[in-house]
Amino acid sequence: MFGGFFDKLKSGLSKTRDSLTDKINEALKLAVTIDEDLYEELEEILITSDIGMDTTLNIIERLRAKIRKEKIADPAMVWPAIKEVIKEILLEGAPEKTEPEKKIILIIGVNGVGKTTSIGKLSAKFRSEGHKVLMAAADTFRAAAIDQLEIWSKRAGVDIVRHQEGSDPAAVVFDALQASKSRGVTRLLIDTAGRLHNKKNLMDELAKINRVIDREMDGVERETLLVLDATTGQNAVIQAKQFMEACPIDGIILTKLDGTAKGGVVISIKQNLNLPVRYIGVGEGIEDLQEFNAEDFVEALF
Repeated sequence: MFGGFFDKLKSGLSKTRDSLTDKINEALKLAVTIDEDLYEELEEILITSDIGMDTTLNIIERLRAKIRKEKIADPAMVWPAIKEVIKEILLEGAPEKTEPEKKIILIIGVNGVGKTTSIGKLSAKFRSEGHKVLMAAADTFRAAAIDQLEIWSKRAGVDIVRHQEGSDPAAVVFDALQASKSRGVTRLLIDTAGRLHNKKNLMDELAKINRVIDREMDGVERETLLVLDATTGQNAVIQAKQFMEACPIDGIILTKLDGTAKGGVVISIKQNLNLPVRYIGVGEGIEDLQEFNAEDFVEALF
C-alpha cells in the first residue's frame, strides 16, 4: 500500500485501536507477571472488540505456546508476541496472487453494505492501473441499483452494460460478455442481486450467470467477491456463512473500516471462514478502496 493509503488505514483503524490495542497495552503495563489473570484479561479485551469467541481462544492458545517456546517472562514482551500471532493468522495459507491479464469479477452482497460503491471504486482502481474496464448491472431486481451503478460508471470513467429493471440478469451478463470481447475489456465487474433471504433464487441466478460465462468466456479467470460491512462486526461473519451456503466465494471486500471499532472482524473472517480479505475500504473517496495487506493492517492496528 502506498504511503497515503497506509496513513488513511492508520487513522481509519483509530476506533479499533481505542477499543483493542490501547486496552491490551494498558493491561500489559499494569501486569507484574504473565499469569492466568493476564490471559483472562486479554481474552476479555479481544472478545469485546468483536474478534469473536473462537478466534479469541485461538489467539490466546497460540500466544501461550509462543510465550512458552520463547521463554517470555516480561509482560512488555507480550505486545510484539500478540502482533506476531495475529499476523500469522492473517497470512496463513495466503497464496501468492498473480493477477491475470483478463478477469471477470462477480460482486455479491446484501443491499446497504456498500456493494455498488465498491464496484465503482474497484473500477476506478483497475482503470488507474491501465485496465480496460466494463461494468455489468446484473442486479436488475432494484431500479435504484442500476441507476446507482450508472452514476459510479461515470465517476470512474468506465462503460456500463445495463437493461431495464426486472430484466433477466443472465441476459445482462451475456451482453456484457459480448461487449467485453469486442472492446478488448480486461476487467469485467458484474453486480449481482443480494437477496439473501431467498437463497434458492440467489443460487439459481448465480448458477445461470456462471453457465453463461462458462459458455461465452470459458478459460478467463473469474473471482466471486462478497462485500461485507465492517461496522456489523460478528454479524458480517454470520452473513458470509449464509452466502457461502448459496455459492462459492473466493474472497471478501470489507467496507466502512474507518467507521467502526470492530476492525478486529478482519481476523475473525480469516479464522472462521478461511477466506482472504481481498480489498478494504477506509473512507468515502474513490481511491479509498485498496488491496488488503496483512502486514500493513497489523502495523496500522498496533
